[in-house]
Amino acid sequence: MDNARAFTTLLGRILLAIIFIEAGVGKIAGYAGTEQYIASLGVPLPAIALPLVIFWELAGGLALLIGFLTRPVALSLAAFCVITAFLVHLHPDNQMQMINFMKNLAMTGGFLFVAAHGAGAWSVDKAFNVKWN
Repeated sequence: MDNARAFTTLLGRILLAIIFIEAGVGKIAGYAGTEQYIASLGVPLPAIALPLVIFWELAGGLALLIGFLTRPVALSLAAFCVITAFLVHLHPDNQMQMINFMKNLAMTGGFLFVAAHGAGAWSVDKAFNVKWN
C-alpha cells in the first residue's frame, strides 16, 4: 500500500472517529441532561441505555481511531448510525433532524466502506496482523 493510500485511509478513520469520541465525552459532561433527553425520546431504560451509548461511542470511536478490530467496529458503528437515524432523527417536519438523519446514513456508508476495505497500513490491525484486516 503506498503512502498516499495509507494516509487517506488513516485520515478517513480519524474523521469518522472524531464525531463519536466527541459525542461520548459530551454525553459524560452533560450526563443528567442527556439522560433526560433520551428519556423524552421514549428510549426504554434511559439510565441503562445512556452508559451503553457512551461506551459504544467512546470504545468504538477510539478503536476506529487507532485501527483496532476495525472491521467489526465499523460494522457496529454502522448499526449504531442506522439505529440512531431512525430512532432519534427521523422527523420529516424538522429540517435539522432530517439533516442529521441523512448525516447518519452517510456515516453508515463510510463505515460500510471501512468494514469492506479494512483499517489500512497505518493501524493496530496491520501492526499485529489482526485477521479482520
